[in-house]
Amino acid sequence: MKKEFLDLGRQPIANKFLKEDEVSDEFFFDLKVVFDEDTKLVSMKDFVKPELMFNEDYKYNTSLSTPMVNHFKETAEMLKMKFKPRKVLEIGSNDGPFISNFDKDSSICVEPCDNFAKVTADMGYKTRTEFWTTELSEKILKQNGYMDLIYSANCVCHIQDLDDAFKAVKNLLTPGGVFVFEDPSLLRMLERGSYDQIYDEHAHVFSVTALNNILKRNGLRIFSVDNLSVHGGSNRIYACHVDSCTVGDSVRENLKEEKEFGVDNFETYEIFAKRVEESKDELVRCLKNLKDDGKKIISIGATSKSTTVFNYCGIDSSLIDCITDTTPDKQNLLAPGSHIPVVDRESVNLNDYDYAFLGAWNFKDVIANKESGFVKKGGQFITHVPKIMMFS
Repeated sequence: MKKEFLDLGRQPIANKFLKEDEVSDEFFFDLKVVFDEDTKLVSMKDFVKPELMFNEDYKYNTSLSTPMVNHFKETAEMLKMKFKPRKVLEIGSNDGPFISNFDKDSSICVEPCDNFAKVTADMGYKTRTEFWTTELSEKILKQNGYMDLIYSANCVCHIQDLDDAFKAVKNLLTPGGVFVFEDPSLLRMLERGSYDQIYDEHAHVFSVTALNNILKRNGLRIFSVDNLSVHGGSNRIYACHVDSCTVGDSVRENLKEEKEFGVDNFETYEIFAKRVEESKDELVRCLKNLKDDGKKIISIGATSKSTTVFNYCGIDSSLIDCITDTTPDKQNLLAPGSHIPVVDRESVNLNDYDYAFLGAWNFKDVIANKESGFVKKGGQFITHVPKIMMFS
């Protein structure tokens, strides 16, 4: 039984940045969140059609984020050393920062966004411009054989039909192969109150508990878990065929920690929802007070997270003047829903502003170091995670 616990209001496609003449036709949906008492999975109540989110206009270029490029290079080297895979497949390869660390002749990319699929294809990788399904896995199996390593980062949580996705993995994985995927951690989200992990693309926010339940019923088993700081707290899940690996201590430790926190208890989510509502009220009050005092506010990072925050809180250009972002495809457009102008970081003098809201709070240390001149001039950052606060 699925029980609703959170309503984040009318939300747009989080990565659909707009031209002026596109505003009147913008797509919105009701973003409500439910807890499945059977599997313990947290999901959106109503999913958005994948084609509306993942297409040739998708804006998130992973390779433009230096921390993420470094993360994927380190991850690839670790997996090569630990498992020595001969054949590798990546689900959701984006523009290739992970798969580029593997041999072109023995690697396959699955990427439904045409613009990024073209990038990896041009790099020489076999690329399937399709959504990950059991049907696709059967095509790949017929043409390319079994895979020793199937990897995915920040993508499995996008897949609405998890049973089909995991069956597809089992179908294509060698008997001794490994399935490794990383996505934002539900436990970290609940701890920090970071409700902005929930947006159209994130059909689910995973706990190890829920994944353990759903993988098992599809013939796979979690044998190890790495807890990562990436994206404000993620889990890297290692899975295999149910009869081909031994479950490690990290799995038991994660399940125990989640049990103690209450991820399997609906009351935990009711408490979280109250915290989210309080965060909204406090953030809006904070920004309005600063504007009433004549302060200028900018936002750093035109992220999907900030799309959720701005639309849930009703924040627009009357409170935040503009958003800076390093992604060229987002610049000189309007942010989804809020319609705050997005500009190139190099086109603005941050010292003209008193405060900078962190749309990418998960990179706050990187941003604070990069923008040290802003701090020296008396500027302050604003974040809503783990609570509303201003800091320098």
